[in-house]
Amino acid sequence: MLRFVLAGLLVLVAVTSAVLAGVVSPWWWLPAAPLSVLAATAVHDLAQTRHSVLRNYPVVGHLRFLMESIRPEIQQYFIEHDYNGRPFDRDVRSLVYQRAKGTSAEDPFGTELAMYEDGHEYLVPSMAPCPVPQTPPTVRVGGPGCTRPYDMSLLNVSAMSFGSLSGNAVRALNKGAAAGGFAHDTGEGALSEHHLAHGGDLIWEVGTGYFGCRTANGDFDPEQFREKAALDAVRCVLLKVSQGAKPGIGGVLPGEKVNAEIARVRGVPEGETVVSPPYHRVYATPRELVRFLGRMRELAGGKPTGFKLCVGSRREFLAVCKAMTEENVTPDFIVVDGAEGGTGAAPPEFADHIGYPLTEGLLIVHNALVGAGLRDRVRIGASGKVATGADIVKRLIQGADYTNAARAMMFAVGCIQAQRCHANTCPVGVATQDPRRARALHIPDKAARVHRFHRATVHSAQRIMASMGVADPRDLRPDMLHRRVDPVTITSSAQLYPRLAPGELLESPPEAWAADWKAADPDRFHP
Repeated sequence: MLRFVLAGLLVLVAVTSAVLAGVVSPWWWLPAAPLSVLAATAVHDLAQTRHSVLRNYPVVGHLRFLMESIRPEIQQYFIEHDYNGRPFDRDVRSLVYQRAKGTSAEDPFGTELAMYEDGHEYLVPSMAPCPVPQTPPTVRVGGPGCTRPYDMSLLNVSAMSFGSLSGNAVRALNKGAAAGGFAHDTGEGALSEHHLAHGGDLIWEVGTGYFGCRTANGDFDPEQFREKAALDAVRCVLLKVSQGAKPGIGGVLPGEKVNAEIARVRGVPEGETVVSPPYHRVYATPRELVRFLGRMRELAGGKPTGFKLCVGSRREFLAVCKAMTEENVTPDFIVVDGAEGGTGAAPPEFADHIGYPLTEGLLIVHNALVGAGLRDRVRIGASGKVATGADIVKRLIQGADYTNAARAMMFAVGCIQAQRCHANTCPVGVATQDPRRARALHIPDKAARVHRFHRATVHSAQRIMASMGVADPRDLRPDMLHRRVDPVTITSSAQLYPRLAPGELLESPPEAWAADWKAADPDRFHP
């Protein structure tokens, strides 16, 4: 491409020189300029061997690449309906924007959803609604081994690392969290000055790279972890086992992206490629995982300690439950990440085909903990396309105690779903390390938007629960969520997903669980 541009410029220079020298009339210059560029383009297209389209259709073949480059924008703005866009439809994005701006989030004329299609879900209203509580509810996170429990909001900022997000975006999220009294997960890219700038409550997430608490050869460094976990802003610590959009896969940060700031924050050499392996070095069995969680809590001075996973094998999670029981060590919280969760970059095969969606993953974790007699010691967080009050209520009914949101919080900060997160060319300065692009994100304004979105969405969840006759989220029941399973049948979540009784796996496992419970081994993940 560069060659034909240079050729065109040479022709322009030649024609201009001829005009100035009086060799040709100035009137020749006007048609000669574009024609020379087109001619140079045609010669280049016919000579190159990379694109067959351009060899067969010189010049006009470039229209294909132009249209392909703007296809996402054409799709988003002119083709998709308000209710069927992906990953988030326009209705949801508009709702987040309106709440973030503090404007009216009301629609006229009725729903556009096809309520008679299979899979449509309904929350059950009561004939006796209750008043909406004036104070937003919180969830106390902290089991028997925790000495410094934390009161978690119903909605929090899910894991997004500095490096994936710009420093300004991280600061805006944290300032909004500080104003609204909710938690901000750091993501696995370590604690940065941006996370600590405004005093918002932090959940420090540690992944397989152990960024911010790693030795020179990439092992976990307990002393670095102890030092940073002692910071007042760090309210909980979290071990990332796997991520919804790409479970079971590591990551590579190319050396050219490891600038001085990222190298300092992550504790890696500047300019060198950094590999996050798909596995942890600190454990290889369910028992070792549970013991390491106990060690993390001790190093963190008794702060709530948990782990995050995208559920794949029910048997493996039951093995972890057996290890908890035998070791008498439980995490204070578990975050269930659905396969529909977001990411800055992932192979499409992983995002599309690996791991349980949030509904099934959440129900497996909740039921397993209940059946093993551990549910009262462990809080469950749910993350994966949570954006509205209805999303929060549905996840609470399915077994969660609270929810986390990443992409919805990005919308609140100004994301327009351009889906350029992996290319460092985010047009609104959210998911980029380009200083010129990032400076467009004004921290005070976007922080206020994050705060308003959180407040309005939690209030929406409270209003929905009140319409269902529920003032306390703990009073939500599985029979309050229904789903259409065929054109004439609506079934409750209680019927679709039978629940285990407390301790049932220990006493008499039901037939549907018996084989997995028997095969689950606390000393190996693969029976």
